[in-house]
Amino acid sequence: MQMTHASDTTETTETTGTTETAGTASRTHGRAGVGTEGAADPAGSGARPPSGAHPLLSSEGLPAWLTPVARAARTIQPLQLSRFLPPENGTGRQSAVLVLFGEGERGPELLLMERAGSLRSHAGQPSFPGGALDPGDGDPKTDGPLRAALREAEEETGLDPRGVQLFGVLPRLFIPVSDFVVTPVLGWWRTPTPVGVVDPNETARVFTVPVADLTDPANRATVVHPSGHRGPAFLVESALVWGFTAGVIDRVLHFAGWERPWDRERQVPLDWRA
Repeated sequence: MQMTHASDTTETTETTGTTETAGTASRTHGRAGVGTEGAADPAGSGARPPSGAHPLLSSEGLPAWLTPVARAARTIQPLQLSRFLPPENGTGRQSAVLVLFGEGERGPELLLMERAGSLRSHAGQPSFPGGALDPGDGDPKTDGPLRAALREAEEETGLDPRGVQLFGVLPRLFIPVSDFVVTPVLGWWRTPTPVGVVDPNETARVFTVPVADLTDPANRATVVHPSGHRGPAFLVESALVWGFTAGVIDRVLHFAGWERPWDRERQVPLDWRA
């Protein structure tokens, strides 16, 4: 199941990036253990739960280049990600996305998918794998979002969740237009497996993007929606990544210290169909 990624989802604050980029590191195959480091409360407004609430998380054996991402997950606050936060009354459709880091021929990379062009809503828009929580995923306040992120990624891309090590959870964010409360779950593709389109009626393609391309200033721009929304965007792998997905990537790059200065005045217009 794919969530609607609204154009006004993640309006980020202006920040000054660094010139440090993600380097290429040798693959480290760590064993997934038990830990709670980096957990954020999937049912609260970004507060971290008590120790022991997330036995599915572990930072053991992560490659060195992922250390700043894991560190950011422990400290980042909700308003540092977006001004759209979950309703205080607890309403909203609980959901999760998998922000999966792997290592390819060009170094660190992210797994993305592209919505089918025949869909009525946001056709052709890139996104993270993810969707709404099912009752079988467990408690939305603890491990429900983690299980949902893995389940949805398997259903949408065919990846083997046994090869994924979850190491962090970002604060929950809100997509007003679809009423989704989204928990971004961070994962390390410890043992990569083949991925591809599972249901062509929902997904056009599954692909990876090198982090080096995401940090390249030549691939960055600001999208401008007719509604007035402005947000970060990435022109990579013959795709325009914008909205919720681009907002999360933008903040992860910034707080991991990977962001490079880019021209924020470079604009890409969107139309009302986006």
